[in-house]
Amino acid sequence: MHPWTMATTVKEIERRLEEGRFTQHVVVNVAKAVSMQDDKKLKEAVSVCDIINFDGMGMVWAGRLLGREVPERVAGIDLYYALLKMAEERQWPVYLLGAREPVIVEVEKRIRALHPKLPIAGCHHGYFWEDEPAMVEAIRTSRAKLLFVAISSPRKETFINRWREELGVDFVMGVGGTFDVMAGVARRAPVWMQNAGLEWFFRLLQEPQRMWRRYLTTNARFLAWLMKELLLNRRGKGTV
Repeated sequence: MHPWTMATTVKEIERRLEEGRFTQHVVVNVAKAVSMQDDKKLKEAVSVCDIINFDGMGMVWAGRLLGREVPERVAGIDLYYALLKMAEERQWPVYLLGAREPVIVEVEKRIRALHPKLPIAGCHHGYFWEDEPAMVEAIRTSRAKLLFVAISSPRKETFINRWREELGVDFVMGVGGTFDVMAGVARRAPVWMQNAGLEWFFRLLQEPQRMWRRYLTTNARFLAWLMKELLLNRRGKGTV
């Protein structure tokens, strides 16, 4: 993983885009870190990425406890907004893929209002699984330079990894539920909750019946893994 600041990450992505180097980006939060322990395809898809950022204060704190110099979290949604601004300044076309059709329509509308000079090469909702090759061809022929994929994990990571050589873009990034937030159909936790590592709790309050079991299991497993790594580090056998 790359323990970078937001500014360093944006600068490195811009440099690689200028050089025409393909870049697959991913952020890893607590939930994804735990899922990677069980899902080999997800672990493989993440491990081949060119830039891997720490997302979520749980990951930042864990990294610091394990001796890594992690200056700050690089939240996927914040990086997405920063890259839209950069793409508008550089006139680099973007492709937006994912979410439900009404959501992606609203996202395009809001991007055009915020970044009127940004070239949008194409938009498509996230329900294309009956014909993935056709979707990939549409992205490739759009001549987009940046691709943002707003599909839930692990589906977006495995999709990107499966087709990375055929997408025809220079940069691809999974952005999860970012489109829902941008379209106004989902809310993001207040900044104080983000900084306190309580974004998971904010989501739990919004969807308690669906999320309580997932977070109870995920957080418990992550804490157990962290305790194990701390113990191994003391013995000089840590894996991180």
